[in-house]
Amino acid sequence: MASGIVGGGGSLSEVYSSAKKILLRARDGIERLERFESASLMDSSDLTSSVKRDITEVQSLCATMDALWRSISVKSQRDLWRRKTEQVGEEAEYLNKSLEKYTWRSQRKVMEAKERADLLNRGSGEGAHILQIFDDEAQAMSSVKNSKRLLEDSFSSGVAILAKYAEQRDRLKRAQRKALDVLNTVGLSNSVLRLIERRNRVDTWIKYAGMIATIVVLYLFIKWTR
Repeated sequence: MASGIVGGGGSLSEVYSSAKKILLRARDGIERLERFESASLMDSSDLTSSVKRDITEVQSLCATMDALWRSISVKSQRDLWRRKTEQVGEEAEYLNKSLEKYTWRSQRKVMEAKERADLLNRGSGEGAHILQIFDDEAQAMSSVKNSKRLLEDSFSSGVAILAKYAEQRDRLKRAQRKALDVLNTVGLSNSVLRLIERRNRVDTWIKYAGMIATIVVLYLFIKWTR
C-alpha cells in the first residue's frame, strides 16, 4: 500500500476489499434472481433477502469508508480513495435499484396469478360468462370475415363478367367497323343498299304469295276430288 494511506489507509483498504467482495456476491445474487425469474424455477424470497442484506452492508461500509478517506493527509491519496468510495456507493445503489425492480416485477406476477386464479375459481359464474362473451365475439368476428370474403369473391366475379361484356362489345364494334370498311371498299352507296333491301322485301312477298297460292290450290283440289 502506498505511504499516503498511513494513518487509517490500511483500515480503509480492508473495508474497501470487504465491500468489493460483498458487491460481487450481491451482483451474483441479482443475476441468479433474474435467471430464476425468466425460468420460474423456485421461490426466490430467501435469495432476495440475502441480496438485500448484502447491499445494506455495502452501504454501511461506504459510510465507514467515507469517514476514513477524509482523514487521509495526502491529497492525491485522499482523492483516490474518495473516487473509490463513490464508485462502491454507485455500484451498491445500482444493485439496490435492480433489486427493487425485480421485487416489483415479482409482486406484479403474484398479483396477476392471483387475479387469474380468482377468475377461474368463479366457475360457471362471472368467469364463465366472460369467457362466453369472448367466444361469442370470436364467432362474430369469424362470421364477419367469412361474409367479407364472400362479398369480395362476388365482386371479383361481377368485375370479370363486366370485363367480358366490355370485351364482346369491343369485338362487335370492331366487326361493325370492318363491315362498313368492306362496304365502302366495294363502292356500295346508300342507294344501292336501299335497292337491295327493296328487292329482299319483294322476294319475301313473292315467297309468301306463292305459299298462299299453293295452299289455296291444294285446298281446292282436295275439295274437288271429294
